Amino acid sequence: MREARSAAAGQTETGHSYRWVVLAMAFLGVFGALGFGRFGYSAVLPAMQKGLHINSAAAGSLASWNLIGYTLASAVGGIFSQKLGPRKVIAIGMMLSAVGMLATGFVNTLAGASACRLITGIGNGLVLVPSISLMAAWFESRRLGLASTIVPSGSSLTLVVVGLAAPALIRAGGDSGWRITWYVFAGATFALGIISFLVQRDRPPGTARGSIHEIELDENAPESIRARLSPPSFDLRPVIRSKYAWHGGAVYMLFGIAFLLYFTFFQKRLTADLGYSSQTAGYLFMLLGIAGLVGGLSWGSFSDRFGREKTLALNLFLSGVGAFLLGTRAGLGGYVVSAILFGSTGLSFPGLMGAACADRYGPKLASASLGLITILVGIGQAVGPLIGGAMNDALDSLAPSYLFSGAVFMVAAFGALLLPRGADYRDYVPTELPELPNRRRVK
Repeated sequence: MREARSAAAGQTETGHSYRWVVLAMAFLGVFGALGFGRFGYSAVLPAMQKGLHINSAAAGSLASWNLIGYTLASAVGGIFSQKLGPRKVIAIGMMLSAVGMLATGFVNTLAGASACRLITGIGNGLVLVPSISLMAAWFESRRLGLASTIVPSGSSLTLVVVGLAAPALIRAGGDSGWRITWYVFAGATFALGIISFLVQRDRPPGTARGSIHEIELDENAPESIRARLSPPSFDLRPVIRSKYAWHGGAVYMLFGIAFLLYFTFFQKRLTADLGYSSQTAGYLFMLLGIAGLVGGLSWGSFSDRFGREKTLALNLFLSGVGAFLLGTRAGLGGYVVSAILFGSTGLSFPGLMGAACADRYGPKLASASLGLITILVGIGQAVGPLIGGAMNDALDSLAPSYLFSGAVFMVAAFGALLLPRGADYRDYVPTELPELPNRRRVK
């Protein structure tokens, strides 16, 4: 019996150590697929728009096609990850993202570019939701917010890299510079996909199928323990019937509209509207990413301490302030503040929503619940760039688009304040369970 306890302790220690590897690989997966695949588009957009001879509305539609694919994949990505395991789904998503980016570099028509952006979006959707929900299997509640916001901040690192590399690649490649940039993005994502498949793991040691998941706990066992040991559930009715899921999904949809509008036209606003050089815009783009890395480390810990709902509302409010600043003649200092505010808040918001879902529905429904509300944010993100591009074509300025983005952020912040308080690890009083009898199931 003592040997069994020692083995279990060794497995626990290994799991606690390896969870940081799991977190790092999830971070790098988002860095490659979502960072290059979606957020890299903003850096390539001005040159790509010129090369394909398309207007701002068409450029916004390309971002929308990416989000349509993302939404379709997110609708099933959570369920697939429960059936096949997050590791396989993430790897497939990264490969699809790489294929879509590679193909984007070869297109010559708007229709072809739309199809490629759709494929890239499908890959993106198969990466983000499983990567965030995977944290619920590896991290306890008091650290879940931190882990869940670090994962999507992988795209923040991409912004730093893209802000430095993309302008140089585009200049060096001349008329084909934007195509070369997509090839580089695709190659990096493909390599990271291989590494992720080899290194990533679905669950801690000792919780593999056939062992702890087969233990049937006494009906009086604490619900929190049952949630941790239960196998993934395919019954989505508790989520679909939940007012919290639809309320949170509506807030997330508003976030999607405002977020991608801000992001898609960020560099174009600075260069075409405000007259800054592409190099200056690249530096601000890089600042956006640096702020996102800091935000990924801070917002999750803040939510772990003060609660998810208040943190969501404050995050959205500060994003709105950043959008308002970029919509005005605030000067370079104001645009620096805008990039810092938006980067440190908007890029960590999906992780906060993932932690809120895991708190509310437990690890076994974390993927499915996040997948459901991600459908709604995908709809919002598909609409946002279309609105921004159409407003720019009609008014010959992106300023109204950014003021609209700021207003939507503020409405979303108010909606987040009205969310019912979710589960909180501080409500949990640890209960010492009796030792499991040897060589027989617990009934």
